[in-house]
Amino acid sequence: MISPCRRHMLRQSAINAAQQAAGQLTHATGYELQMQKLNADKQALHKLQSFQAKAELKRKLLPEYAPWVSGVLAEGNGAQDAILMTVMIWRIDAGDIAGALNIARYAFKHRLAMPFGTRTAGCAFTEEVIDQATRARAAGEPVSIELMLEVLELTDAEDMPDKVRAQLHKIIGYLYRDGGKDTLALERLKSALILDGKSGVKKDIERLESAIKKASGR
Repeated sequence: MISPCRRHMLRQSAINAAQQAAGQLTHATGYELQMQKLNADKQALHKLQSFQAKAELKRKLLPEYAPWVSGVLAEGNGAQDAILMTVMIWRIDAGDIAGALNIARYAFKHRLAMPFGTRTAGCAFTEEVIDQATRARAAGEPVSIELMLEVLELTDAEDMPDKVRAQLHKIIGYLYRDGGKDTLALERLKSALILDGKSGVKKDIERLESAIKKASGR
């Protein structure tokens, strides 16, 4: 649990660092301290093999980064920030897509890069959201269609492989179908098929078209 004083200090450190000229924050003292914590937390996560265990640990750790994130989002000038981008992914893994969206809006606006791997921020964000939504749906957990549509809209201008965007349309289509909204589901699945002919939705489309036709009495 973070004390109010430490929360204020972290937020102010984030504001001070983020207000530097856009670029790298590697020489900002507050940033360095947060990076030390982040690296230690990554080591703790690396020791875990279970995805569920990692997600649970991230849920416990994330509140400790909240003051930093709020400071950057409130006052940041778009400097590259490995802490912020890592927290974006961790929030998704922890099931907090809404929280990740808040960071993604800032990241896309300032064209921030991922601190690891070769994926663009837009592609990484989209793929991680798809994976999280797919896992949650398979486990019978609720997934907000409204949030998924926000993801779709926010990433519309982001560069990524067509097959990734197709999978986003696909999972949204499945969520609509789960909710009995066959017409909307069909639209999303057709979009997925257009983007990627191997998206695995052809049979789903056929079944939906048949169900819609039957329901209309034709």
